[in-house]
Amino acid sequence: MSPRRVLLKLSGEALAGEQKTGFDESTVKEVARQVKLSVDAGVQVGIVIGGGNFWRGRTSNAIDRTKADQIGMLATIMNCIYVSEIFRNAGMKTQIFTPFQCGSMTDLFSKDEANRCLEDGKVVFFAGGTGHPYFSTDTGIALRAIEMEADCILLAKAIDGVYDSDPKINPNAVKYDTITIQEVIDKQLGVIDLTASIMCMENKMPLAVFSLNEKDSIANAMQGKINGTIVTA
Repeated sequence: MSPRRVLLKLSGEALAGEQKTGFDESTVKEVARQVKLSVDAGVQVGIVIGGGNFWRGRTSNAIDRTKADQIGMLATIMNCIYVSEIFRNAGMKTQIFTPFQCGSMTDLFSKDEANRCLEDGKVVFFAGGTGHPYFSTDTGIALRAIEMEADCILLAKAIDGVYDSDPKINPNAVKYDTITIQEVIDKQLGVIDLTASIMCMENKMPLAVFSLNEKDSIANAMQGKINGTIVTA
């Protein structure tokens, strides 16, 4: 069954391509092409983007954690503005919401307004995380998916699903077709961070994990065709 409303999580690093920093425009254009297929088919799409292509503040001991997280929030806003413009160039209408005022570049988040935008066929970007330090974009997408009553969270990653161990280290790692969020927590599989995992478990929000690099993986996932791992709640 195809979902009616999804929230898609993109990593900043994935959007940077092989250069590992900044933006790889061809990668972002390919994401836009796939999302447009789903939008044209009537799927309501919200997007959260990480900031790792610009900032990894937790690797530095020289900066206060709160300030490091604030820089990370700004990195996600830069990503959303860029990707939003690529989406518009591809023929989609977009709206960017942040949990704090950000001049005239974004709109202050409102559930009612975000709902209207989604129902009008706009792709809605949720930038700036939760607006608070100590919460990741994993927590941000869990919060927005629950709040916006999405059918599921789609996690487009560099890896093609959830494994019982790191396949980069263990060549015998086994991929799960389905797994419960409780098992993810108990086995510390790190699909999303612990705070986000518990939020999804408590609010029965399912997830799907798949490879960003597989052909048409986003478009397929938005039509309910998951060639990865489904995490049930």
